[in-house]
Amino acid sequence: MSKSALEEEFAWQLKAASVKQATREYTFARPRRWRFDFAWPDEMVAVEVEGGIYTRGRHVRPQGFINDCEKMNHANTPDKHGRSWCVLRFCAEHVHRGDALVLVEKALKRRKGYAKEKR
Repeated sequence: MSKSALEEEFAWQLKAASVKQATREYTFARPRRWRFDFAWPDEMVAVEVEGGIYTRGRHVRPQGFINDCEKMNHANTPDKHGRSWCVLRFCAEHVHRGDALVLVEKALKRRKGYAKEKR
């Protein structure tokens, strides 16, 4: 799957801020093959970069929105170990202003020991 210019901008921001490297296009639910644009699996923090909101992109059309609801609900439901994902969703404005970067840094700090505590 190709990376959007918006995702590349966000990746650049993460690198410039020395944020722990994310896994791109991380598959989190098998066999569904649902993926996060960016993920930090140890902390169970994920980012979805929502492009196309002004051009009726897939995510804002009815079926795309329904599918995204199902995906997010699955990610936020605790697994058999009581762990669930912290999923942050950002549009272009959030990335351009730097808000996305700030919130990801906060989420990673808050969940730093999450994997150790929940195992």
